[in-house]
Amino acid sequence: MSLEPSRFALLANLPKETSSEGRRDLLRKVTDALLAGNQGQSNEDHAALDELLSAVASEYSTRVRAEIAHIVARTNAPIVRTVRQFALDDIEVAEPVLKHSRILSEADLLQVVASKSQDHLLAVTKRQSISEGLSQALVERGDDTVVTSLLQNEKADIGATTYEALAVRAQDSVAIQAPLVRREGVPLDLLNDLYLKVEGKLRREILGKFNQVSSEEMDRAFLRSRNRISRTFRDLPEDYEAATLRIDAISRRGALAPPLLAALLREGQAARTSFKLALSRLVDVGFELVQRVVDGRDLDTLALLCRGAGFERALFVTLAVGLDSSERALAGAEAFGKLYESVPVNAAQRAIRFWKVRSSA
Repeated sequence: MSLEPSRFALLANLPKETSSEGRRDLLRKVTDALLAGNQGQSNEDHAALDELLSAVASEYSTRVRAEIAHIVARTNAPIVRTVRQFALDDIEVAEPVLKHSRILSEADLLQVVASKSQDHLLAVTKRQSISEGLSQALVERGDDTVVTSLLQNEKADIGATTYEALAVRAQDSVAIQAPLVRREGVPLDLLNDLYLKVEGKLRREILGKFNQVSSEEMDRAFLRSRNRISRTFRDLPEDYEAATLRIDAISRRGALAPPLLAALLREGQAARTSFKLALSRLVDVGFELVQRVVDGRDLDTLALLCRGAGFERALFVTLAVGLDSSERALAGAEAFGKLYESVPVNAAQRAIRFWKVRSSA
């Protein structure tokens, strides 16, 4: 069954109507007819409607076009030209179409992402279905608000390559760290890479994810980590060679053990590189990682390293007090102890295993 002749005849009257109110009323009747009589309409009817709507819609104000767009966005009728035109219109018009229209193709959406505003991209991230290719385009061109919205859309498909790009971006973009950490399905090796960059609450959430997955899933994550290129900077201290000779000699005597760390730390800056090297060997992670933790006084990660390596609580507290130059150092010994105990052993060991893989790659 086609559009009723009386309704279809309205189409011919649209270009002839001169008053804005009259044209607006006619166009509403046409779009209402489209929604009410969508079943059984012929391709010719749809083509005629599409041609006319796309031709006359631009003559209306943004407010009127936006009203029509809300109607068009809900129809499955193949009025492709009109929907594409609205998708590239001002955001007030484009938004409902970009969010809801199932007529837009992947190519149409990619054109919007490549050429329109961040508000247009944000609307695209609200769709019920987003392909991996579209997600990649949104991440490549979208700002943090767009990326955050994409990550929060559970229906969006995000591929491995795009997740890697997001993990790199999150190293310097605090805004997307939480939505990335909290999204289901983010590769665990990428979360581990992000661990050193995020604040304490997000670190605990990452460790919680490590605790929740199976050994088989962790093994797959370790393999992915091994196959990726390490982005670690290898800026070694000037006394690195001398420190290596010292720690090698200590190791040959069988004296390279956790208590040595406290003694080296007490020697001050002159032995700081030896301390870092001893810690990296005792925990079995890369020197660069330990250097970053020590120089940044990152006590959360130090607690993770000590906990995962099986160091005594008292040793961690001693190291934390020695590295923390603030006034809380002595008064905070009990707090440091609680920090150590708050780290799940299993999660700490899994995180260290990631870092072992990265340092040996």
